Amino acid sequence: MENASPAGWNGKSRGGGFGYAFFVLLIKYGGIRAAYAFLALVVVYFIPCAPRATAAVWNYCRRRLGYGRWKAALALFRHYYRFGQTIIDKVAIGGGAADRYDFRFDNYDEFIALLESGKGILMLGAHVGCWEAGARFFGKYGRKINIVMYDAEYARIREVVERHTGVHGYKVIPINGPTLDTMLRIKVALNGGEYVCFQGDRYLSPRHTLRRTFLGSEARFPEGPFLLGSKLQVPVVVYYAMRERGRRYRFHFEQLAREGEHLSTEELLGRYTASLEAVVRRYPEQWFNFYDFWK
Repeated sequence: MENASPAGWNGKSRGGGFGYAFFVLLIKYGGIRAAYAFLALVVVYFIPCAPRATAAVWNYCRRRLGYGRWKAALALFRHYYRFGQTIIDKVAIGGGAADRYDFRFDNYDEFIALLESGKGILMLGAHVGCWEAGARFFGKYGRKINIVMYDAEYARIREVVERHTGVHGYKVIPINGPTLDTMLRIKVALNGGEYVCFQGDRYLSPRHTLRRTFLGSEARFPEGPFLLGSKLQVPVVVYYAMRERGRRYRFHFEQLAREGEHLSTEELLGRYTASLEAVVRRYPEQWFNFYDFWK
């Protein structure tokens, strides 16, 4: 879980590698159900011990979703619990238990056709659901995925997960290094017909953001992904992997812009936020930004 700071997200995760390693071992020796059961205790701990995150989720439920106090209190527990479930599922699926889950796809054929086109693709996600749940379905395409992200202590978490589950293949383009180096790596990947992936609902610096109404109030979004999509005019798609009842994951793919389509930065952001808002309203307990997104 990401820590919050007075200015918003600070790029670091609560729990880190130890928390992931613990659940990896619990799944290995106790099974998925045991991990789910223990998760309830972890949630009870986190609600009072992560006050900023808890306040952010509470305000999200009350102000953005319009829940009453009792419904918001239940949603608060379920929000933390769903987040923990996605971590457990990611480890379990990567560790060879994919047959214990059910997977459904929206617009899959269209998405695969685009991946096979040989074009560089800008792929936008968000902190919803569990995108890693679909890693095994990317197959050979996974080696062409470049995830642009803050790679500080996430590197430790990734090392723990990969060591115990064998989930690997995609590459990381860190944004905590020199900006020019990041931009060059992104351009090389796109020119080479690879896929560059951003999480479009989180930023590090408020100086490089765009404002857009989201869930009824104005919020900031990172400028970079939408500026790149507008300038480079490469195909832009969104990808979400959402958890449903009965250990089911639904993968949703949607093309926001086609190659050569002339969209302004604001137009591309508008398409993205409309897509994201539809997903968040459908799965309100699976939007995992644990800080005041509208501050």
